[in-house]
Amino acid sequence: MLSPIRTHKVSHVVFNVADVERSVKFYTEILGFKLSDRNARGMAFLRNGTDHHTIGFAPGPKDANLAPPDRYQTFSHVALEVDSIQDLFKAREFLKENGIEIEFEGRRGAGCNVGVEFRDPDGYMVELTCEMEQIGWNGSARPSSLHRQAKSLDEAVANPVPDAEPAVA
Repeated sequence: MLSPIRTHKVSHVVFNVADVERSVKFYTEILGFKLSDRNARGMAFLRNGTDHHTIGFAPGPKDANLAPPDRYQTFSHVALEVDSIQDLFKAREFLKENGIEIEFEGRRGAGCNVGVEFRDPDGYMVELTCEMEQIGWNGSARPSSLHRQAKSLDEAVANPVPDAEPAVA
């Protein structure tokens, strides 16, 4: 069976790191990324364009700060962008038909993107995603009160993210 899943770019990658602040400092000061947002779980979301985030950092295990500073902690996931929520519905059905367990579907929060998450044969998390928030002229992400978490694709469609009023600098 031919796969209906058509991705057109890597949307974002997320790493579990020993020290989120150290990673933010390196990626902003050395690599030129911009900090877009943070969430209540201690994650930081950075961008190098208009997508809300292209790289994310999540706190690693509690003792991760004991690891040598030049060692990676763990890879969280890679997200591949599709065109629409309808593409996510098709992908979800295709994945289920092929015996692939869906670990999450819906909208988590920062970035307001909708996704379907599952594991590849080696256990790496893959997210198919769409509708990533774009950072506009004012350089600000929408406030977390407008994120609209959803625990399914159906709920994400039924509870869309409201338009954010641009902040005046």
